[in-house]
Amino acid sequence: MSDLSRRTLARRLESVEGFAEPSARLEQYLTPPELAAHLCHLAGLQGDLEGQVIDLGTGTGILAIAAALSGVDRIAAIDVDADALAVARRNERAVVGDDSEARARTIEWLRGDVTRHPFSCTDATVLSNPPFGAQRGNRHADRDFLETARELGTVSYTIHNEGSQEFVESFAADEGGTVTHAFRAAFELPRQFDFHTEAEETLEAEVFRIEWPR
Repeated sequence: MSDLSRRTLARRLESVEGFAEPSARLEQYLTPPELAAHLCHLAGLQGDLEGQVIDLGTGTGILAIAAALSGVDRIAAIDVDADALAVARRNERAVVGDDSEARARTIEWLRGDVTRHPFSCTDATVLSNPPFGAQRGNRHADRDFLETARELGTVSYTIHNEGSQEFVESFAADEGGTVTHAFRAAFELPRQFDFHTEAEETLEAEVFRIEWPR
């Protein structure tokens, strides 16, 4: 595994490019570098970065790239948006750069819907910053991502809107899973859509590590 510190990893991720034309429907926001680094650092401490890692709804690719920089050898990242995947590929080239060790860990970028994914594994570590379900017609969108995480993973790390703990713990319990870690993290939202009224807003996101039965 990589010996990058959490702070160094966050600094490396600061150069990740955001969405050129973000989709409000898909709730496309750049995951803050500090949050991505925190999540992957915790996963490394828990020994969850030793095998296959799958990034659901990868967006800009920041979680998959953080995993590669953290020493993961097998990474697959899926997103429904072809433009987002183009950004993710550019970010992989730009952020990994001359890091020969990380460059050897090629990320497999896949276009697809997480509810109709091509994966057959059941023992992956799943990383995901799903849509929070804040947009009309998109309520409970994060549930679809949790269902796929349950299907594919022995453990998952997912980022949710503030106030999601009861829902996540209830879902995990119904599926025989256990929330082992939960923490809050600042999630900065820049003004990028017409309905935004502030130049920048900071949400208190909630992050959960769930162990799934096998």
